[in-house]
Amino acid sequence: MSIVFIVSAPSGSGKSTLVGGLLKLMPELMFSVSYTTRPPRGHEQAGEAYYYISRQEFEQRVERGEFLEYAEVFGHLYGTHRSVLEEARRQGKDLVLDIDVQGARQLKRSILDAVSIFILAPSRKILEERLRARSEDPDPVIERRLREAADEIRNYRAYDYVLVNREVESSVDTLAAIVKAERVRRSRMEDAIRPILATFET
Repeated sequence: MSIVFIVSAPSGSGKSTLVGGLLKLMPELMFSVSYTTRPPRGHEQAGEAYYYISRQEFEQRVERGEFLEYAEVFGHLYGTHRSVLEEARRQGKDLVLDIDVQGARQLKRSILDAVSIFILAPSRKILEERLRARSEDPDPVIERRLREAADEIRNYRAYDYVLVNREVESSVDTLAAIVKAERVRRSRMEDAIRPILATFET
């Protein structure tokens, strides 16, 4: 059975960078490419981090029930297509989702055994520096992101793991350690343990 890893964070916390590092370290993981109505940023390419579609097409897909979760974030829609979970299960691969806090909340309600990981910057000051370094948003948007980050951080107890992203390499190693630990949790190993026990029965 595939394990679903939900990685979410306040905007600017370095979530996508850490997920990218995790996938390089553990290429056997499957990454869920989300759909969004926002335009590409910088060197983003369609099909890598996102599939870029119009709001009209997104809303049509919502009406057809194609998304496991979807949310509107800062005026743009984001969603996870159902087919990615089906494909991960078909291939027997663990699935990594890089999604916002709203989407994470929805998925934890529908996929009860999903593993949720919350990433945050070490301080408000560092988060603001990272947001400004991206040079993508005007000051009012940055201030709004910081206010929403405070609300999101206050709900950290809703997550299975919390990772403070102080340094990229060590944070990627921590993410990988979480994946490895979850794979050998007793509750996930029941099916593997039973046949071993059977060999001791006479």
